[in-house]
Amino acid sequence: MMKIETIYHYLLYSALQEKRFSFTQQELAKSFDYSLSTISHALKIPEELGAIKKTSKFFVLQDFKKLLYYWATVRRFKKDIIYQTYIDAPVVEIEGLVPAGTIYACYSAGRRILEDAPADYAKVYFYFDKEKVEIVKNRFPEVNNREANLFVIAKSFDMDKYGLITTIPQTFVDIWGLSDWYGRDFILALEEKIDGLL
Repeated sequence: MMKIETIYHYLLYSALQEKRFSFTQQELAKSFDYSLSTISHALKIPEELGAIKKTSKFFVLQDFKKLLYYWATVRRFKKDIIYQTYIDAPVVEIEGLVPAGTIYACYSAGRRILEDAPADYAKVYFYFDKEKVEIVKNRFPEVNNREANLFVIAKSFDMDKYGLITTIPQTFVDIWGLSDWYGRDFILALEEKIDGLL
C-alpha cells in the first residue's frame, strides 16, 4: 500500500470509529514517521475535491464519502498480491485454515463486519507478512491449472494495529477494485453500514 493510502485509511478509520474529523499535518507526519511533504502530497487532491478543508492550524475531513471514493478509485491492491493459488474447499473452510498473523480482507472481512455475507462468494483474500509468505505456500501449495481462489496480499507496516480483519474503509476500498459479480452486494451493504455509523 502506498504511503498516501495509509494516510487516507487513518483519516477514514478515525472518522468512522472514533468520530474524529480534525487533524494536523505535523501530527500525521510524527505518527507515521513521514515527511511533511508526503502528508501535503496526500492531501492535495482530496482538498481539490472538497473531501478535506484546510485551515491555518489544522485540516478537517469534511466529506467522508468523497475521500472514500477517491481512495477506492486510486487503490490498486492487486499489485500487492504476493501469492495466489487454487484450493479445492469451501471458502469458510479455507478461511479456517489460514495461518496465524493473517488479516482477513475483502469478502472474508466483509462477512465478519456485516455479520453475514450479503452474497455467496468464491474467493478468499487476506493480508500477510511478505517475509513469511513461505508459511502460506507450505500450507496452500501452488496449483496452476485452475483459476485461483486464494490470494495473499502484502501487509503494510501499520495494518496490525487495526485488528485481524481489515477495517470498514479498507474492506470497502479493496472490494471496490474487484470485478466479481458479488462484489456489488458487498459494496452496497458496506455503504449502508457506513451510513449508519456516520
